[in-house]
Amino acid sequence: MKKFYYFLVFSIACLSLPAQNQEMAEAEFKAEKPVTPKSFQKLLDSSSYYYNKGNYKRSFELNITLLKQALAQENPYLIHQGYRNLGYDYLVMEDTVMAQESFEKSSRYAEFSENEFAKAITYMDLANIYAYTADNYVTAFEYHRLSIKLFEKLQDSTYLARAHFNTILTSMEAGDYNKAYLHIIKARRLAKYDDEDAYTLALDNLLGEYHYEKGNYEMANQYLEKVIEDSKKFDSDIELENAWLYYSESLFKQGRTDEAYEARLKYEDYEDKARQSIMSAKNNALSAEFQVDEYRRDVLAAELENKLQTEIVKNKNRLNIILIIVAAVFLIMFFALFFAYRNRKTLVQELKLKNKHYLEAKENSEKLAKAKSKFFSTVSHELRTPLYGVIGLSTILLEDKTLKKHEKDLKSLKFSADYLLALINDVLQINKIDSNSIEDEKVTFNLNELIKKIVASFEYMRIQNNNKIHIHISESVPALMEGNSVRLSQILMNLISNACKFTENGDIYIIAETTQQTETTSAISFHVRDTGTGIPLEKQESIFDEFSQLENDNYKYHGTGLGLPIVKKLLHLSNSDLTVKSALGKGSLFSFTLNFKTVSKEIKLEAPPLLDDRIVRDKRILIVEDNRINQTVTKKILEKHGAKSTIAENGNEAIKLVKNENYDLILMDINMPVKNGIDATREIRQFDIFTPIVALTAVEIEEMKFSIYECGMNDIIVKPYDITKFIQTIIKNIALKDQEKFTPTHSKAN
Repeated sequence: MKKFYYFLVFSIACLSLPAQNQEMAEAEFKAEKPVTPKSFQKLLDSSSYYYNKGNYKRSFELNITLLKQALAQENPYLIHQGYRNLGYDYLVMEDTVMAQESFEKSSRYAEFSENEFAKAITYMDLANIYAYTADNYVTAFEYHRLSIKLFEKLQDSTYLARAHFNTILTSMEAGDYNKAYLHIIKARRLAKYDDEDAYTLALDNLLGEYHYEKGNYEMANQYLEKVIEDSKKFDSDIELENAWLYYSESLFKQGRTDEAYEARLKYEDYEDKARQSIMSAKNNALSAEFQVDEYRRDVLAAELENKLQTEIVKNKNRLNIILIIVAAVFLIMFFALFFAYRNRKTLVQELKLKNKHYLEAKENSEKLAKAKSKFFSTVSHELRTPLYGVIGLSTILLEDKTLKKHEKDLKSLKFSADYLLALINDVLQINKIDSNSIEDEKVTFNLNELIKKIVASFEYMRIQNNNKIHIHISESVPALMEGNSVRLSQILMNLISNACKFTENGDIYIIAETTQQTETTSAISFHVRDTGTGIPLEKQESIFDEFSQLENDNYKYHGTGLGLPIVKKLLHLSNSDLTVKSALGKGSLFSFTLNFKTVSKEIKLEAPPLLDDRIVRDKRILIVEDNRINQTVTKKILEKHGAKSTIAENGNEAIKLVKNENYDLILMDINMPVKNGIDATREIRQFDIFTPIVALTAVEIEEMKFSIYECGMNDIIVKPYDITKFIQTIIKNIALKDQEKFTPTHSKAN
């Protein structure tokens, strides 16, 4: 059966406008108020609401109204949207001629608007119309490909998800269920970027249909039962109609005829309701009225064009006379300006020369900035790769009881490697801040727990210098707050690290207190005080210079000199500043203030539990890695947890092994000779869409994140990594794969 009405839920607009807002939007138009983009969007949302609820008659009426308003505004982008909505209304009424005409007009106005987003939407619409009206799946899939490619270029994850969603439906109509399932995986991975519950509901409906067509009837039942339950919450008749149909068919295939009969009756109820709604829209007299208006507009345009031509002929002689006069005046002015021009010529030439020098300097500056960024990225990768081997091997050797007598040397080796890694991270952090590429991610967190975790990470340094660390958090500070916890952690860790370095046999205080508070926000003042060596007054300005260090004979640590500059720049991003009070021999006090949103105490934050590492035992894991040392480290870590591993030194070897062997998980390095991890993953996904593939990369994650997920990988591990996080990531992905085999997965992709 054709499911054109089904993909429209996600190709037109989101079902998010409350009924009260719909009435207000419609009232504005009835009152003939001036049309604004905001009021026009309200009417679009109202139209989509009625469409998705199955009230096609009301949707058609509103679409006629909004198209008339758009034509009156002479706005190509709004006209494109109006014709697009109207085209889908004609489709649901099975008037394919008017539907085709409306979509062609939508496409034409999308071109006029010069809007890339409108063009991408048009590709998606054309794919749907070719699939539905002509069964021309070859052309439909080509338009789907163009739509997906353009949304990827625009980095619009929400509509990229919808483009994959429409491709799923065309694939199912064409009977290509393997292609449909591949796009289902991509759509589920993008689901986290889309807040619509209806989107996840529709994907579950498609998964139920997919498993039914594949003969996995029990799995189909689980998905369809969930859709039926969730559709009741959202009052989605379209989803219920489709779900009850395939649920009845699945029950019948299993021999559960009584239940199948009951389910079939449910489906027929919703089918009859949808049919009545469609017939109501078909009988809408507004359709004929609109076509008459279109005809009248065309005639009026022709009359205006003829009238304009007549006026041009009448005024031609008059225009010639005016042009002669203007030419004479221009000639006089030309001679008058010629002399002024000669005087200015020298100045203009000098200005051009200066502009040329400026552009050359600007170009050189941009090249230098790009070269600097590329240099940091390349160097960090080249340093992190061997560090992975050093840190990994030293960690493994430290756990070997037979090497107890070398424990001190191994700890020194690991400390040195960790120090070098900290230096790399500091340099990269400075570069990211300077290039404005650092993100401001806000989450809900518990300040007390956050500070305790930070302090715990300095336990080794605290014991070594025989210090005591005291935490004082004012009772007025909210238990839960919303803000950038990562940025706060970076600031506090740098300040506490400095306090630990410059203090011996002393005390370090971390204080947080409220300075200003409302019902929704809190200004928190943070203080990090120590009883250490202190900073001379004449050097207190230079401590914020990059790579500057204090000279101190008793100082055991020689840091990068980047800690305080990083703190200063991070606070600047948060519209705050760092103040310092210090005197030689009397310790130091660093203070800053940040604003946070207050979160209700009813919300409870629970840390995710550690997964049982027994899941990894006897699992077959393919390690795709070209560095021999890193191969050894990864293999030893996996063997310690009971996993069986195989090595592939490049992407081509990995592809051959996956074709001939079954693996529970693939660890894929990104940068490799012969064939890199991105290209290798794309080829593997052509014949294996189930095996989890986890990226191993030493490159900054933000640089590669989109490419990694787009090619079909499931997760990312950054080298060098924490062994516990490494194993937990592997366990999580293997567990998700096993769960997919037996129960439906409703969580969003990573």
